[in-house]
Amino acid sequence: MTQSNERKNPDRRLNPYRPDLAAAHLRGEVEAARFEEGEDHSVITGAAALRRKPAPDGAMDTQILFGETFRVYEEKNGWAWGQSAFDDYVGYVDATHLLPKRAEPEHRVVALRTFIYPRPDMKTQPVVPLPMNAKVKVAGAAGRFSEIEGGGFVFSAHLAPIGAYVDDYVAIAESFLGTPYLWGGRGSMGLDCSGLVQMALERAGIHSLRDTDMQEAALGERLAEPYDLTGLRRGDLVFWRGHVGIMCDEKTMLHANATFMAVTREPLEDAAGRISRTDGPITSVKRLTNGI
Repeated sequence: MTQSNERKNPDRRLNPYRPDLAAAHLRGEVEAARFEEGEDHSVITGAAALRRKPAPDGAMDTQILFGETFRVYEEKNGWAWGQSAFDDYVGYVDATHLLPKRAEPEHRVVALRTFIYPRPDMKTQPVVPLPMNAKVKVAGAAGRFSEIEGGGFVFSAHLAPIGAYVDDYVAIAESFLGTPYLWGGRGSMGLDCSGLVQMALERAGIHSLRDTDMQEAALGERLAEPYDLTGLRRGDLVFWRGHVGIMCDEKTMLHANATFMAVTREPLEDAAGRISRTDGPITSVKRLTNGI
């Protein structure tokens, strides 16, 4: 019975369907008045909010970064409804943040944050801020800058080929220390706990879905219970209901949290005691076999 229900009702966060419209590939799995193939678009702002409803005050579930692909199934009243190609998340994006699909990006931003300049000159006024993991296609070189497809220049040292991964994703996460907490955020202007994990793992070439429950289900190997919190390693992921942190060493955890409204580093024992009073006990500890 459970399996049958799951087939009829796939996770709406990851499957684009509504009573009136659904993605063509879901034909036969969901009921909808019509099915569409969709059209790929590129994000042209630093980070576009993906919202639960087509309104500026709609809850932001995540962000889609510059150069990432968003498949649009419907555009109506200035809002595009569709799905992120990066992590499959479904929602509404302000259509002014999108253009029909550009050339496939070949580089990503590896600095915490950088800018697109109108000319290859750092004294000019930047036109677009770019967060880490934004994607661009380099069209040419201009001194210390790279000209990118679609116009503008980015400082070349802040870019690396898409496939140039780091070995230590914890070091990437640590670079966000002090970043403000932002529900649904994926960048140095603000991010949440699962966004921090996703951003850090991406730099290491490890694909991660967006929400904590998805990450807990899919990432790494679950350590045996009861959890020996004295035997953890750098890179282990500690999960609670609705929360996740990254171990910096055997005792210290890094996490984006609403207690301090920032990315902080603190003893796991202290964090676990506090979080257990609101979100319950630790639900799992996952170790990434391809991690550090």
